[in-house]
Amino acid sequence: MGTEQGSNEIIHYLPQEISALGMTVHMQTLYMMWLTMAIVVILMGLCASRSKLIPGRFQCIVEMCILWLEDLIESNIGKEGRRVMAPFLITLFLYIFIGNEVGLMPQVGIHLTSPTNDINVVFGLSIMVMVVTYLMGFKVKGFGYLKHFVSPFAVMLPLNIVEEVAQPVTMALRLFGNILAGEILLIVLYQLLPWVAPVVWVLFSLCIGLLQAFVFTILTIIGLSNVFVEH
Repeated sequence: MGTEQGSNEIIHYLPQEISALGMTVHMQTLYMMWLTMAIVVILMGLCASRSKLIPGRFQCIVEMCILWLEDLIESNIGKEGRRVMAPFLITLFLYIFIGNEVGLMPQVGIHLTSPTNDINVVFGLSIMVMVVTYLMGFKVKGFGYLKHFVSPFAVMLPLNIVEEVAQPVTMALRLFGNILAGEILLIVLYQLLPWVAPVVWVLFSLCIGLLQAFVFTILTIIGLSNVFVEH
């Protein structure tokens, strides 16, 4: 995605990579993560600070989304699960959704990309989800949480271990692949058909971004079902 000096392509801003202690930090991804977090905080802050008894259009849309997510959470992990995990799950959904759509914003002098098109970000999210699930499992059930590895029979232990390892990997790769492929295709369409096709694809990608945020969140909720649901 980088460009050579002197080209007439959209230029990047500030350093692209910073190497230190044998590690490389991709600053473009870091900037986009900060931008995504800022958008989420500002939108939710505006909604909370300007909430009214008779809501306006913006407040209605936000409240509908929050209530839909809370109903989804409660229907899968119960009332107690919704009470404990709703803030985390709603924040996770909003971050992934906004992050998926950032790369579709107009490119005005800078090159905007979705942070979720970076394999490091999506694996970070999936590992975070796995860690949170285990922490909540031990908090709610103690070491009894590990019983799901031998359920419904002890002979299922190897298969359950493979499933436990494969789930965060597949969650990350699914999100990464869909978002990266969408942005690559958008760049190609801008070069081939700069007016018609990109607009149609942006609208389609908006739906894909929402769908991928929903899939990642619902898989997280399903993973938490072993913590809050007995059967």
